[in-house]
Amino acid sequence: MTAATPTRPRLVVSDLDGTLLRTDASFSARTVAAVEAVQAAGIQWIVATARPPRWMHGLLPLVGLEGVAVCSNGAFVYDVHGRLILDERPIVEGVLSVLVADLRAAVPDIAFAAEARAGLTRESHFDDVHREVDVAVIDDVLELPAPPGKLLARSSDLEAAEFIDLVTDVTGDRAVVAYSGATGLAEISAAGVTKAAVLDELCRERDIDPRDVWAFGDMPNDLAMLHWAGTSYAVANAHPDVQAAADHVVASNDEDGVAKVLESLSETLSR
Repeated sequence: MTAATPTRPRLVVSDLDGTLLRTDASFSARTVAAVEAVQAAGIQWIVATARPPRWMHGLLPLVGLEGVAVCSNGAFVYDVHGRLILDERPIVEGVLSVLVADLRAAVPDIAFAAEARAGLTRESHFDDVHREVDVAVIDDVLELPAPPGKLLARSSDLEAAEFIDLVTDVTGDRAVVAYSGATGLAEISAAGVTKAAVLDELCRERDIDPRDVWAFGDMPNDLAMLHWAGTSYAVANAHPDVQAAADHVVASNDEDGVAKVLESLSETLSR
């Protein structure tokens, strides 16, 4: 899809993994320079990611001068510089218990983990592919001391696509099920919680119209954000559904596709 692009956005927002970051999760000096240049031109910058807050600290050059990041698909708004959660949208206890029971009935081998303000907690049989240290391990996710911002679910018996479709069907409108590219991982947030919903609130606070926002993404968890923004970009390595939904398709993450667009913007503004 192609749409007319305004010459100057008021806000630029980008996903991280697969979009701003390269496939090996690194970032280039070119990307850092491009992010700094648009901010120097007076344009606001925010990253919106499926990453939890604790995974943001090595990415300070990308979070911008303000340092505010939308994390865990919208469950947390995080001040990366100050290491402070500014806002959270958890799955309330009543919904969590019924949802977990229904999912266990539908997928008997299902295993859960939960992202909360204090970090990651997982059930003993949940396969933590990242092998994180300092993770709390419990027998039942319902033993959590506080409602989670995001519930993570895996199954060893079902194929990834079948599992995510089944989780989505069982969940219905009680929560949001997202797929951000982690194989076989269903990411479940409270009803109405998406990157787009949280960004819309932040823009209202800043008196920014969504039509004045440029957004970049690569996976289905970015779709709501791309539909919400006035101008949307998919990188060339993006999921086919994301490429079909975006106004523009740009170079891949490994080719610094976002940086190339930001450089063109900076050049236009300097004329």
